Amino acid sequence: MTALEGEPALLDPAHTALVLVDLMDRITALPLAPRSGEEVLATARELAESFRSAGATVVLVRVERPGVAAQPPGSDLVAGLAADGDPIVVKRTIGGFHRTGLHELLAERGITTLVFGGIATNLGVESTARAGADHGYELLFVEDAMAALTEDEHRAAVALNFPRFGRVVTASALRFG
Repeated sequence: MTALEGEPALLDPAHTALVLVDLMDRITALPLAPRSGEEVLATARELAESFRSAGATVVLVRVERPGVAAQPPGSDLVAGLAADGDPIVVKRTIGGFHRTGLHELLAERGITTLVFGGIATNLGVESTARAGADHGYELLFVEDAMAALTEDEHRAAVALNFPRFGRVVTASALRFG
């Protein structure tokens, strides 16, 4: 099902996590499509607040380059995105599951559904989602909470790949019940 079909997605907050991937200053500042990093951040912030208000888990995933003495400037999460109690996962590969403890963290909390946003749609988000599918999670992809380096890359992930793993929705379609 795609966002264009517009049916609400009913979520159980006790078993759902919002997973926001690579929302770091150096990544959100890149030229992105089909929306800017600031637009992705605005939607991600709204989602995070609604998830926290409903009692759902918000997980923030950021990347660190392996084997370097210092990370490039802008490698921290965007200021104000994380709230007290939000787990922060540091990955050193494209995806957020490999050797990060993410699966164990989610399992300990009883999470069965993952809702994704972040940058880049076809890289960090898609790689993390594919591993999530391998672990058996139900997946939802918030199209308006993502961007890629090109519109074609974003559209290919959203239209061709994500529907094979889960459901593509817009932020406004998410409901807690």
